[in-house]
Amino acid sequence: MTPDIIAIDGPAGTGKTTSAAGVAHELGFAYIDSGAVYRAIAVAAVDAGIENLPDPRVDALLTQVTVTADTSAGLFRVFVNGDEVTARLREPRVSNLSSVLAVRVDVREKVDRVLHRLAESQSVVIEGRDIGTVVFPDAILKIFLTADRRERAQRRLKDLEKLGSAPSVDEVEEEIAERDSRDSGRAVAPLKRHPDAIVIDTTAMTPAEQIQCIVQAYRRRRAPGGL
Repeated sequence: MTPDIIAIDGPAGTGKTTSAAGVAHELGFAYIDSGAVYRAIAVAAVDAGIENLPDPRVDALLTQVTVTADTSAGLFRVFVNGDEVTARLREPRVSNLSSVLAVRVDVREKVDRVLHRLAESQSVVIEGRDIGTVVFPDAILKIFLTADRRERAQRRLKDLEKLGSAPSVDEVEEEIAERDSRDSGRAVAPLKRHPDAIVIDTTAMTPAEQIQCIVQAYRRRRAPGGL
């Protein structure tokens, strides 16, 4: 039987990570965070002294960096050249650089190869920004999450506070607006909703409600006559 793929897309702060991990746990699927793969490349770039683009060192970096992941035990751990970098993925410099790197075709192709290897032999729930439109357009279920930008900023602020950072919610909201513009306006694989995707506004939803909404959509899709 061909493994199932559930694709969850949406901008930052809409609940993709919480939803995808929860749905994977509920269904017994592997959880894959595509953004973590981009961030892993950004970690390697930061360590190489690359702070922004364009930078001629990126070409060489992409040939030298190997990104792998471990999806066992319901987790998604990411490694760069054999060293785990999971704990560094939410560092502000890494977050900012990963979004800039993501506009490069060669970076996206490298990430896509990693994702396809992970999904070829197991059912997965995979989150990102172009999973249902570009990476896995034939996914059995495509979800697109949205939320009010202020709510997204407040969620992101909580994550940053856990990392010891303390910007204002206005600063975070401005950063999110800039990232939305980059992600939606890039020429390569822009953030957009697949026509077949189910749109879920998570602004007033609890994490548990988000998870159950997606699980129920999958079960309806998998029910006799659901396809």
